[in-house]
Amino acid sequence: MAKKKNRKAKHVQITPNSEHRTQPLPYHTPVLLHQSIEALNIKPDGIYVDATFGGGGHSREIISHIATGHLFSFDQDPDAAKNVLTDKRFTFIPQNFRHMKKFLRLHGITQVDGILADLGVSSWQFDQAERGFSIRFDADLDMRMNTQQQLSATDVLNTYTEKQLQQVFSEFGEIRNARQLAEAVKRQRTVKKLRTTKDLVQVASSVVKGEINKYLSQVFQSVRMEVNDETGALKEMMEGAVELLQEAGRLVIISYHSLEDRMVKHVMRTGNAEGEEHEDLMGRKQKPFLIITKKPVAPGEDELKNNPRSRSAKMRVGERVR
Repeated sequence: MAKKKNRKAKHVQITPNSEHRTQPLPYHTPVLLHQSIEALNIKPDGIYVDATFGGGGHSREIISHIATGHLFSFDQDPDAAKNVLTDKRFTFIPQNFRHMKKFLRLHGITQVDGILADLGVSSWQFDQAERGFSIRFDADLDMRMNTQQQLSATDVLNTYTEKQLQQVFSEFGEIRNARQLAEAVKRQRTVKKLRTTKDLVQVASSVVKGEINKYLSQVFQSVRMEVNDETGALKEMMEGAVELLQEAGRLVIISYHSLEDRMVKHVMRTGNAEGEEHEDLMGRKQKPFLIITKKPVAPGEDELKNNPRSRSAKMRVGERVR
């Protein structure tokens, strides 16, 4: 049995974090760029929000459609600030998008015409070994989007109870043998704490179920989502968006995880992430959005060929109704 596990582990390419590159990698290729910009239905004098600035690809395209309007972009990753646009129509806010409503109010904005959020991790973050997001590199277990926060992947894997780990792996990674994996992590840390991505790869490889690279990617995804409270932040951002969007304002969300997509669908249908239907004083069910996308929009063949990381993207669009 042990030999079988070792053979599987050999399929994973771990690159030292001292890897030298002769050419810099692009920060990020924006996913569903033209489809998302079209979905925003941009008005030249409108106020818009790019909730996930990243490399600025979506923001640059939005700006090109604005004349007298303004764009506010959010990103909590300090690296994203290096890509900030120099334009009087643009304001960068270095914060988690969960605080969108609060920080827009600090800028005197209470209503906007459109909000775009691409929930994917940027190519830059994946390709920076020291960030600990990728199975391809041997680096510290970090995975923090905001490098100033305290909780890291090391903390999650070494301090969470076995039950908590099982829930993280099951809910965020959709790991079929989440209990077995949680037990393996607990056993390993009693001998030696998990400190590096290689440590996590080795533990997960010992109980892998299915194709190994897919399995490891799901494991890393689950820990990353827990470290950054991604579903909690998404819930706050979207429910804030319901209040911020004015009549006919568009909400455009690109998600990559079934749990995220479900939350987006719930908010667009009911106004809350739980999908609970509420009635007004007249007994009428509240429907805050006109659903523009009956089915989520996915990347086409050309985009998938040029940007394989877009393969799980789903875009949903709703128009605010008041």
